[in-house]
Amino acid sequence: MKQINSIFKNKKFVLASGSPRRKQLFTMLGLEFIIDPPEIEEHFDPKLAPVDLAKSLARQKGKLVCEKYKQAIVVAADTIVVVDGKVLGKPKDAVDAFSLLKQLSGREHEVITGVYMYWAANQKTVEFAENTTVLFKELSDEEISNYIATDAPLDKAGAYGIQDISAVFVTKINGCFYNVVGFPVAAFYQRCMQLFGAVQDK
Repeated sequence: MKQINSIFKNKKFVLASGSPRRKQLFTMLGLEFIIDPPEIEEHFDPKLAPVDLAKSLARQKGKLVCEKYKQAIVVAADTIVVVDGKVLGKPKDAVDAFSLLKQLSGREHEVITGVYMYWAANQKTVEFAENTTVLFKELSDEEISNYIATDAPLDKAGAYGIQDISAVFVTKINGCFYNVVGFPVAAFYQRCMQLFGAVQDK
């Protein structure tokens, strides 16, 4: 896979995530990377606004992993789903997944991904969050149950993955599609251009 821009040339990344979707997106970008998911109990601060919470969760993951690498660029991310200001996490089980999808039925919600990047070699940190708005059609109980029966929603924030069969639930999206998948590739690319370009211009 060829890289779209030379800014990634000779750059080694550490993806601090076990998400198969993020692995696929890093591969799509042609990055040279290894995967090192942190073993961490995430700390949810209910006082934080959703955007700040997403960045906080990504930061917690990234800081734990970056201590192990002195040259590579560590990238951590966390995606949350928000409806009416309420954060919907990953479902605990099928019953919980049904409840989450009922809350999204016929509603507009936000998908927010916080990203933490640390380049130890140059002691540079970048943090940002991307927000995408998604509108679901009205879902019947049968549609929800049939989707849950595929087991696809059980490891995903908000109990759905726009890249799977639940795409049929989505009637409108405003923002980055890949952010809903789990990683905002366009925003990440722009931040990399700024981060690496600033260093290379010196």
